[in-house]
Amino acid sequence: MGNVVIEDDVEIGANVVIDRASLGSTVIRQGTKLDNLIHIAHNVEVGKNSAIAAQSGIAGSTKIGNDVLMGGQVGIVGHIHIADGTQIQAQSGVTTSTKENARLYGSPALEYTKYLRSYAVFRNLPALSSQLNDLQQRLKSIEKEIKQLLANS
Repeated sequence: MGNVVIEDDVEIGANVVIDRASLGSTVIRQGTKLDNLIHIAHNVEVGKNSAIAAQSGIAGSTKIGNDVLMGGQVGIVGHIHIADGTQIQAQSGVTTSTKENARLYGSPALEYTKYLRSYAVFRNLPALSSQLNDLQQRLKSIEKEIKQLLANS
């Protein structure tokens, strides 16, 4: 019942799998470039002049806009819309629809600059945890001293 439509000037790398639509069409639009080892599930539409790097996967019924750039090993859940001009960094996992010209990174994917700020904190979690433990021990010690002073007065 369904089919696959590959428009003009589409490049498809080695071992790319494009699933036939269950109903309607799976569509790869004009000028899109697909690297090697990509899986595009049923009823997906990939817009014009998009580029998808190796080992990426797009789940069923997802709509990819025009001029979208996806790094390697990106995963996209089904039934969402990736808006025109979106850029997705390698190894990101996209779980929600995007706005135009979004820049995403991480899994689950966040806005690019927010991800970088979050990662800067994440890298320091062991030191922050140690500081928190030290502060908790100091607080317990102070509470103990206060209780002793109140008991003695």
